[in-house]
Formats: sequence, structure tokens, C-alpha cells
Amino acid sequence: MDTLTRMRAFIDVVEAEGFSAAARKIGRSKALLSKYVRELEDELGALLLNRTTRQFSLTEAGHTYYRRASEIIREVDSLADDVRESSGDVRGRIKLSAPRTFADAPIGHALIDFAKEHPDIVLEIHLDDRFVDLVEEGFDMAIRISRLENSSLIARRLAPFSVRLCASPELIEKYGIPQRPADLANVPCIVDTNGRWLSNWPFSGDTGDTTTVSVSGPMEVNSPMAARAAAVAGLGFTILPDFIAAPDIEAGRLIPVLDDRRLSGGGIFAVYPHRRYLPAKVRVFVDFLVQWFKVHPCDKAKHSV
Repeated sequence: MDTLTRMRAFIDVVEAEGFSAAARKIGRSKALLSKYVRELEDELGALLLNRTTRQFSLTEAGHTYYRRASEIIREVDSLADDVRESSGDVRGRIKLSAPRTFADAPIGHALIDFAKEHPDIVLEIHLDDRFVDLVEEGFDMAIRISRLENSSLIARRLAPFSVRLCASPELIEKYGIPQRPADLANVPCIVDTNGRWLSNWPFSGDTGDTTTVSVSGPMEVNSPMAARAAAVAGLGFTILPDFIAAPDIEAGRLIPVLDDRRLSGGGIFAVYPHRRYLPAKVRVFVDFLVQWFKVHPCDKAKHSV
């Protein structure tokens, strides 16, 4: 049995967090995976996994080996992808991290459209609102919606992104239209706790700097979709991603306010680790997303589904 096969088995077990889960995922027996990992440990002369009937953990050597082995396997797969690409046969699996907001919104249809157009590439999508460690957790790439900070990752901008402060017509009739950000301190607001600002909402100040206002209200929720529904129901003002707010604004269910105080500069990005060779399957996916967003701008994406 070759070392690469044992190495893949070890990586599968680590990423599935157990032998049974890995066996179910890849369609091999638990006993066979256990045999491969034991042979790998014997070959290395080091214990990689701590095993008990109820617990599973990596040893220090296991952590080190997993990081390096993952890089080696990705390079091997990338080489195979390049050969397939040269023959017009791109296939494989892409392990993708994306925010729930992206998948739940109309722009999430980009993932479905890609899967339909490239049936030989499997999208393994993990929806999580946290920023995963791509290298440590074995992801090929991630979609991130934010102002991108300095990073060791490579980023490709897919689309611009901004937020809208909105409220229902009924709420605005009751409280009036805020004339400046400070007015929000005196009206009910819905806080999306997934947002980086929490209850301290930022706006462009009178002199072009950034100013914040502390808000409160009847609901705090870790979902922009739930915040949108609460705003439509008239519970309060809320800040929403433009691609989530657009359909309700167009239909008159929400009214945007203080648009002249919006902060700009955010975006939707495809990010992936620095590698000497970007796998062909990832390059094909990123190129597809770039073209998809050109045809379906964020505020118009609802028309594509």
C-alpha cells in the first residue's frame, strides 16, 4: 500500500473527526481506515492519533503531519487537475466555506448554477458565519462578505457589497425618518449579532470620518434574514446587506433611510490559500463566480432565480 493512500486516509479521518464518520463519508470500512492509519504511524514511527472508545484527538505530531500532508495532497490533486484541464476534463471535489447569508439569499443561486454547469465537480459546501482557517481546516476556498482585512490569503473580488438602513413604512410613519445617525438612539432597532458592529452601528460622519451610534430594540438575532423579516413586520430599524434588502425595498415593504451616510468599500470575495499552483477545479469555480456576478449584480440577483 502506497504512502499517499495512507496519507489520504489519515486526512479523511481527521477532517471527519473520527473513523466511523470518515468511513461513511468516503464509502470505505472503518476497519480499513484504521489499518491505513496504523500502517502510516508504523511507517513514521510516531503516534498521530489518540484513540479511546469515546474520544478522538490529534497528537502534537499528528497536528504537524496533518498540516503538511494536506498541503502535499492538494499539490498532488492540483497536478492531476492541471493534466485533466489540458485535456478538457476538469473534475473533483471543492471544499467550500460560505456564510449562511450568502447561501440563503438569491445570490446563493450561483452555487446551484455552477453545479448544473459542471456536474463532474462536487461542491462540498460548509455554511458557517465564522471565518474558518482555510489551511488548518482543509478548505479549498471560501466566500467572504466584508471589508477584507490584510491576510495571508489570495482574494478575488466577485462583487461590490454595501448595507442599507431600512424600516417598514408603518414604523417610519410612527417615528419619522431619522435625519442623522444619532437619531437612531431614540428609536427601536433590530440588531443582527452576526454583523461585526453588533449594537454600535457605523456611519459616515459630517466630515467624512466614521461615526458610530449605540442602538437597542426588541430583538437581537444572529441572522440577517430574521432581521429582515422583523423589520418588514415593523419591529424596528435594521441594517441589512444590500442583496437581502433589495427585493423588499423594490416592493415597498422596506424604506431605506440615511443612504447618504452609508459606508462603502465592502465586497464579496472568493479567497483561497497561497499556493504555487491553484487547482484547476478552483480556478474554474472562481472564474464562473466572477462571470455570474457580472450578469447578476447583487441588487438584481433575485431576477435570476
